[in-house]
Amino acid sequence: MKLPPLQPATLLRRYKRFLADCELEGGTVVQAHCPNPGSMQSCAEPGQPILLSHSDDPKRKLAWTWELYWSGKSWVTVNTQRPNAIVAEALAAQKVDELKGYAQLRPEVAYGEHERVDFLLEDAGRGKAYVEVKSCTLLDDDGVLRFPDARSTRALRHLAALEQVHKQGHRAVMFFLLGREDGQGFAPADTIDPEYGQRLRQARDLGIEILAYRSRVRPDSITLSNAEPLLF
Repeated sequence: MKLPPLQPATLLRRYKRFLADCELEGGTVVQAHCPNPGSMQSCAEPGQPILLSHSDDPKRKLAWTWELYWSGKSWVTVNTQRPNAIVAEALAAQKVDELKGYAQLRPEVAYGEHERVDFLLEDAGRGKAYVEVKSCTLLDDDGVLRFPDARSTRALRHLAALEQVHKQGHRAVMFFLLGREDGQGFAPADTIDPEYGQRLRQARDLGIEILAYRSRVRPDSITLSNAEPLLF
């Protein structure tokens, strides 16, 4: 996925969840939209380099959007609106080995109770595969990438919805997109949200498929890379 032209800046602070003060090259301080509802632990340290996109749309309240964060070893995808587009591109190009061979790809299809699955894959010979995508940016002290970075009732609802369609005989897949290239392996963040860790393991035991894929993050593009081991 190609990114729009990005402007270098330095993060001054992130506050009120969706706002960030940033210093552009040359010293101008701007307020940017932070499209990430999580705690952003391990990817919001003041003083670090970041990259911003700019919009000329007069209807927007804030012209700047925070896109990427430099961890010291890797760019990190901050904008949680990007992962679905990255996974959609990879699925359409048949780059996810576990999900190859489906003839049709549809986004945002109703399923479960009042939920919409990120992607529904369908094929006359293979049936249906419901794919829920989660953006993972949390790098723990042990070097493992984990999800979530804050307690999430929404993530629990998505697990329950996947369990429902699995009981109906369809494939159900939880797809974690790791939005950085440092760290190794994936596991649930049990110390942050122990209920989610427990429910994710239960879902796995019931037959929900869990995939974790690395993304290749560059200042001009983000693409799907290799699968990462599950360290449960």
